[in-house]
Amino acid sequence: MRTSPTRNWRGVSAEDRRSGRRARLVEAGLEVIGTQGWAAATVRSVCREAGLTERYFYESFADRDALLVAVYEQVLTEGIESVLRAVAEAPRDFRQTVRAAITAGVDLVTGDRRKGRVLVLEATSNESLQRRRQEGMRAQATLVSELARDFLGERAPDPADAEITSLAMVGTLAEVGGAYLEGRLQVSRQRLIDHLSGIVVAAATVSSAQP
Repeated sequence: MRTSPTRNWRGVSAEDRRSGRRARLVEAGLEVIGTQGWAAATVRSVCREAGLTERYFYESFADRDALLVAVYEQVLTEGIESVLRAVAEAPRDFRQTVRAAITAGVDLVTGDRRKGRVLVLEATSNESLQRRRQEGMRAQATLVSELARDFLGERAPDPADAEITSLAMVGTLAEVGGAYLEGRLQVSRQRLIDHLSGIVVAAATVSSAQP
């Protein structure tokens, strides 16, 4: 008699077991991609890291690209949640709030350099991830724009200016973060946070709108 696919095994449902295997594969993907790069993340190497057979890989992902997107989305979500938490806990002051947000972002990509590599470096090297990366950058830009509007009120630039500035800021932060992670930018963590915070504050009120 065939075993029902929904039957519990040692008290764990089939769905929970599938979710657990997927989580192990995503974590393994983060480890392989974050330490060795996308080129090293073969199905075999990821499954070896996860301690699973290849058939379980295809249970959760259509191909390697799908895994990379899943790893990227997990890190991006963690980053956005970290920044939002820092903003919520910061004093009600624009400069201090910007600094708290920048600090949270820097800590994410430098505290676990695997995540920094996935979010900043490897995200630009895979064609399948480009659209998702652009969507992620726009989501981050929207967050920056809303933060500025919330604090600056009437001094906030119009929507078009805010969008230009926000996208420019997100792109700048990503490029600077990449240089820092790769060692091309030799400055202290403190100086990096100070400078990036200053750039965001200075750019927040830039306006090109015609009177």
